[in-house]
Amino acid sequence: MGIEITCVAPVGAGVGEGAVWDDRAQCLWWVDIPAGVIYRYDPVTGENRTIEYGEPVGCLAVREQGGLVLATKSGFWLFDPETGAREAIHDPEAHLPDNRFNDGATDAQGRFWAGTMKDGGEPEALGAFYRLDPDGAVTAWRDGIFTTNGLAFSPDGRRMYFSDSNPGVRTIWACDYDTTTGTPGEPEVFFDTRSVPGRPDGGTVDAEGCYWQAGVSGWQLYRLSPEGEVLMTIDMPVEKPTKPMFGGPDLATLYVTSIGAGLSDDPAQPDAGGLFAITGLGVTGLPQPRFQG
Repeated sequence: MGIEITCVAPVGAGVGEGAVWDDRAQCLWWVDIPAGVIYRYDPVTGENRTIEYGEPVGCLAVREQGGLVLATKSGFWLFDPETGAREAIHDPEAHLPDNRFNDGATDAQGRFWAGTMKDGGEPEALGAFYRLDPDGAVTAWRDGIFTTNGLAFSPDGRRMYFSDSNPGVRTIWACDYDTTTGTPGEPEVFFDTRSVPGRPDGGTVDAEGCYWQAGVSGWQLYRLSPEGEVLMTIDMPVEKPTKPMFGGPDLATLYVTSIGAGLSDDPAQPDAGGLFAITGLGVTGLPQPRFQG
């Protein structure tokens, strides 16, 4: 069977992002960042439930205790999508009102990592990464980033990936990761995306330890070996794929979010901003750790 790409939720999101697979509920959570919308996609029924949150939501993670943890325009929040109840944790960038959270991922120990960026206007390197511990403590790490992206961890949790999507940077880094303390080591360049059409957006790691990059503005996805070699290139039907995430009962379906705004006119992209499902890859993903707070 060959690779098949299907738009399973053609919602036309402005900035579809943040895909996370819930292996217990067997559903995919994702967001439309500027619209402040959280989606819950059920691949069995095909339902893509819409939850209006009311402010930009950059990324999320599933909580061990139920519900979600969110990284939003106003910081970190706990959120119950069933009742709408929300609880503020901390806003680490209250002094930067033009910033918002963007991409995120949870480490193997259940700490939630998320990065910020300037929201609109002329790009400035005002972004930083933050680690939210289960006890609610927030630690800043590595500022001076234009567009924080690409957060993911190796199968053993001892390697951390991140990127900056800015056209003048477009680089993915990797660093050792201390699983005991949650402290990243000194980053080294993992992959310079000037060698491919797409800039680095969201990322995930498969069961073989390879890193998957959504090549935003390049119409492609890339599977990169742990050494940074391009092993597979997948042409997408949309210009701006944003976040890959493995899901399904056997974690063999690669879901990909996308951007529906600011596109080139030719060729037409009727499904831009939709959620895509890719099958037939012959690769499986990893269960996503839950936030332990």
